[in-house]
Amino acid sequence: MTARPLERAADRQDASRDALLNNAIRKNIVQLVPVLAIAYFFNYIDRTNVGFAALTMNHDIGLTNTQFGTAAGLFFVGYCLLEVPSNLALYRFGARRWLARIMISWGLLSAACAFVSGPTSFYILRIATGAAEAGFFPGVVFYLSCWFPARARIRVLAWFLVAIPLSSVVGGPVSVWILALDGLAGLKGWQWLFLLEGLPACIMGFVTLCLLRDDPKDANWLSDNERTALAEALAEEQANRPRKDFLAAVRDIKVAILTGILFSYWIGINGIAIWLPLILKSHGLGNTEIGIFSAVPYLIATFAMIAWARVMERRGQHLLNMVAAFALTGVGLVFAVYDSALWPAMAGITMAVIGLSSVRPAFYSLPSRYLSGAAAAGGIALINAIGSLGGYVGPWMVGALKDQTGSFEPGMLAMAVMLGFAAALTLVLKRVTREA
Repeated sequence: MTARPLERAADRQDASRDALLNNAIRKNIVQLVPVLAIAYFFNYIDRTNVGFAALTMNHDIGLTNTQFGTAAGLFFVGYCLLEVPSNLALYRFGARRWLARIMISWGLLSAACAFVSGPTSFYILRIATGAAEAGFFPGVVFYLSCWFPARARIRVLAWFLVAIPLSSVVGGPVSVWILALDGLAGLKGWQWLFLLEGLPACIMGFVTLCLLRDDPKDANWLSDNERTALAEALAEEQANRPRKDFLAAVRDIKVAILTGILFSYWIGINGIAIWLPLILKSHGLGNTEIGIFSAVPYLIATFAMIAWARVMERRGQHLLNMVAAFALTGVGLVFAVYDSALWPAMAGITMAVIGLSSVRPAFYSLPSRYLSGAAAAGGIALINAIGSLGGYVGPWMVGALKDQTGSFEPGMLAMAVMLGFAAALTLVLKRVTREA
């Protein structure tokens, strides 16, 4: 008879703890995610605005398609070289100061691209900008894993990552408007583009210093009971993960597979993002139309990504959903080149962007499920560093094939093949981990 009252008391205690944990998660989302999402919004604009700058810059400074594709991709050389050291420094010195440092330095160097005069100076500044930004995205992913338990991570990552398609929805029309400032104060439109879209990252660096905290125990927006419930949930997850140092993470087969998936993924996503304005221009569109049309796939993908993330949060099966998203992308790229008319191409590109956007929340929730502590910080950075080299290969590959064939079609088909490879690697990961 005494067991039932004790069970009911335990149930009430668990319910109370869950309520406190849910409150903490909700408050952390409100406090942290908007700041980080806005920062990533400007980050992604700075990564991809070269595609709009190319509409006039390539002629002004004499860039071929291959040279432009090389310069666009060289960003990832500097990025990859310093990715792991940067993320390990974030783990040691604290996320607030390190993320602010990254934002301020990348913003200044991105703005400095306004003053390039030819291929060599553009190559150098793209490498330097990538080096300055190194560690930002994996640092944020690691940071969020320290504030949110696994059950909320897909949802949180989806809301953070919505900054990417939104940056293209807003960035396209805004970039075209800025290009129209050509001649103002003696500067070309593409020079104003780099200046006006690069400097806001510096402002976000100072905002980050003011609003972020390094650890949940310093979160003054949480009550003592909410902090305790969150700390207990995170500690329980840490205790259930294998203890590994960074070198052990490097040797982990799951890390190698995740790296291969991300490499193939970046070939597709960056190839599309960088070349989309010029692909649309090849269909005879003017700059204003390019700004509007380039926003459409990303606007649709924003809603699709959030909806798909909710499905994954409720039903799980993250790896199978990733396979489906990669398959959708490959089919979309093939469809985009099946008919050379504008509207079929737009439909195919939209399918591809939906698939690639929806992969992100599932993929970036995976490393923190396998790694913890310094291994997580370094492992996530390693995956992102090597995997992101695909961000160099994609733009270069499309540009080189365009120069050789006079068409974007071979580049699109090559991206589709690499995304099929990503789907196959995801199935291998499913077999290795024996999970959905």
